[in-house]
Amino acid sequence: MCCCCGGDDRDHEHGCRPLGFLLGLPFALLAVLVSIVGAIIWIIGLPISCICPCCLCVTLLLEAAVELVKAPLHVMTWFTSKIPC
Repeated sequence: MCCCCGGDDRDHEHGCRPLGFLLGLPFALLAVLVSIVGAIIWIIGLPISCICPCCLCVTLLLEAAVELVKAPLHVMTWFTSKIPC
């Protein structure tokens, strides 16, 4: 049983990769700041989108904000997939 991700050691594709996890932490912390900016954009843009649903640019901005909120997860997934150990 792996300590960092709860996976089984037999699963090499999605197995435990503590080095990738540790190297990705500083970048994930930076991504959390980007995520906070995305959350603020989403909170401000959601009422605007509800008031005027025909405005396509607000909808696209909200979709980009949701991706910014997901940034820490994307960063950690990328780092653990690139570093083999």
